[in-house]
Amino acid sequence: MAEQETAVAKNTVTIEEAGPCKKKVIIEIPEETIRNVTDKEYDELRKSIVLPGFRKGRAPRRLLEKRFGKETAEQIKLKLLADASEAAIKDNKLDILRDPNIKYEDVKLPESGPLKFDFEVEVRPEFELPKLEGIPINKTKLGITEGQIDREIEQLRKWSGLWTPRDGAAQSGDQIIADVTIKAEGVEEEEKLNNIEVFVRKNGFVGAIPVEKLDELLLGAKSGDVKSTTVEIPKTYFREEYRGKKVDIKISVKEIKWLKPAELNEEFLKRFGVESEKDLREKIRDKLQDRLEQQVRDEMSEQIYKYMLDNTKLDLPLDVVADQAGMILQRQYINLLQRGMPREKIDEQMEQLRAGSEEQAKEQLKTFFIMDKVADRLGIEVTDEEINGYIAQMALQQNQRPERLREEMVRDGSLAQFRLQVRENKCITKLLEMAKITEVELKKEEAAKPPEPAKKQEEKIVAARGKPAKKEDKKTVVFEEKPAKKQTKKADVAEEKGDKKAKPARKKKTDK
Repeated sequence: MAEQETAVAKNTVTIEEAGPCKKKVIIEIPEETIRNVTDKEYDELRKSIVLPGFRKGRAPRRLLEKRFGKETAEQIKLKLLADASEAAIKDNKLDILRDPNIKYEDVKLPESGPLKFDFEVEVRPEFELPKLEGIPINKTKLGITEGQIDREIEQLRKWSGLWTPRDGAAQSGDQIIADVTIKAEGVEEEEKLNNIEVFVRKNGFVGAIPVEKLDELLLGAKSGDVKSTTVEIPKTYFREEYRGKKVDIKISVKEIKWLKPAELNEEFLKRFGVESEKDLREKIRDKLQDRLEQQVRDEMSEQIYKYMLDNTKLDLPLDVVADQAGMILQRQYINLLQRGMPREKIDEQMEQLRAGSEEQAKEQLKTFFIMDKVADRLGIEVTDEEINGYIAQMALQQNQRPERLREEMVRDGSLAQFRLQVRENKCITKLLEMAKITEVELKKEEAAKPPEPAKKQEEKIVAARGKPAKKEDKKTVVFEEKPAKKQTKKADVAEEKGDKKAKPARKKKTDK
């Protein structure tokens, strides 16, 4: 908004440093400006008010002041403060993050003389970006081995296999069919479970009871054997009836089964849409190659993030960090409650949790400000067509109509978050194009492993929309993307609905 039309004299504005990314704005509004605004306000009031004994628009000023003086003075004050603060921010090019917190009730409209008031605003940090051209990046050489393909085929055969009775003793990975009794400390009656499945694994479950080194208990067991153990249930366990108690477990083995992989025959091949083992190997090779390329790309992206964070010095707005850390801490607290941890135990860990949440908040905010400036420097913007393309792709995968998915994202506030996600990914892509990339050999131990599953665009949508994920998501402050042209920008500091990141998704590994 421009400076008020009725003002003749200019306001006196002083800007002082008030801390990291914080300015104190001191404003003095001349008496002449106050008088002009007051006159105009009463002129407008006179036009709309009818007092007994006077025609409309003819009521004397003194009667208006007597009848409406208090309310009118408050309106005049609010107008003066709003116009003056907005003009001061605009004229001094303050790139504020949030609207100024003016304590209107503490400011009094003077009977004579100028009106003085002040307020503080958080501004975007001022900092220099490191050199963006030629960032040193290591790129792992791609390569799919026949051994990796063999292991993938073997895994597919296991997934398609059948549990088959075993004649001998139980081996690692076997399935045991057993009758189980569970006796919790302090509970008179024991719980009986018949014909349940227990797997011979290092850390497994017997019914709802987690048992460490379960394989050591069950290896070598035969039909008819009875195996017993006592476990101490963690105080954070989600089942309250077992929480913090000793539990006696007795396993009566009835049958032992092993997973017989499916035969590599015509039926198996048809299940995966191929006609021969050669075709299957080629199909697996292509998928492994795609996954490996994405994995390498993610690793290079992580190097970009690390380079930018390590080589950029900037102060952060303390109040924004505190707000962000508070949101992270609240989510951690709720998450621990949902896991079953008693409040008193959580309270004991609060200092540690608080310190961790502050570090997360600082990294998230620092990343946002850096990448926001990178986008500005490189002229990177995100068009509605690009966003609509991603939404259409996700809608197809989720069997939804694109317009409905977009409406949901607008409603839950995740569309702006996803736009930031896409913009930051474009920044990373551009920085990688400009980077100095050196190919390095894949380590032998890494070469033996199949690549991690590729990151999908759907994961980005899920991350932006805050839907539940297998791992605890990190929710972050969402800022409004800056306009392409230089303007006074206001960042909308708001919490994303659900879980997860103003910080666009980085390398994210998912289980197959």
